[in-house]
Amino acid sequence: MKIALINENSQAAKNEIIFKALKKAVEPLGHEVINYGMYGAEDPNSLTYVQNGILAAVLLNSGAADFVVTGCGTGEGAMLACNSFPKVLCGHIQSPLDAYLFSQVNDGNCVALPYAENFGWGGELKLEYIFEKLFCAPGGGGYPPERVVPEQRNKKILDQVKEVTHTDLVTILKKLDRELVRGALSGAHFAEYFFASCKDETIAAAVREVLA
Repeated sequence: MKIALINENSQAAKNEIIFKALKKAVEPLGHEVINYGMYGAEDPNSLTYVQNGILAAVLLNSGAADFVVTGCGTGEGAMLACNSFPKVLCGHIQSPLDAYLFSQVNDGNCVALPYAENFGWGGELKLEYIFEKLFCAPGGGGYPPERVVPEQRNKKILDQVKEVTHTDLVTILKKLDRELVRGALSGAHFAEYFFASCKDETIAAAVREVLA
């Protein structure tokens, strides 16, 4: 599984800490982590939490990433931005228990963490524990066992609802402010990572148009 990491400007200084914790937790499980930045507080390619949502949607809808780890100061803004897009199901995660239950019950493909709130001594350990529980088993396994069938049924219903309530991503990208989208896709390594992994040529073409 390709796991993309995205940080916005207020918490960009923690990018390396988050990246190391994520890699430590998931690489032994056979997953690949791709860091889309921001790459520190001085990174000139600044991202807002709204742009985190745009970038997450491009990565997930195109197949360039299978899962996105993002967040902001509280995690709330990034979660709301991500969930405003099609085929993105983002959970707000504050603890290892949140991580495990979101993965098993809700089977989402994106998480938003609060990187400023309650992030102090041992913060990197908390991240490692969250990422371990988030990816310790395939998503959608259910919890508790007697709730597996209705939980899996509800997830399918939610996916069907999102298909109706959201339009396709290419249409969205064309209607959004061009500079807002361009800024979201202008990270130092975005083109290098994205085009090598993108599985949807229609989205790739739309991205090329934005970046042209």
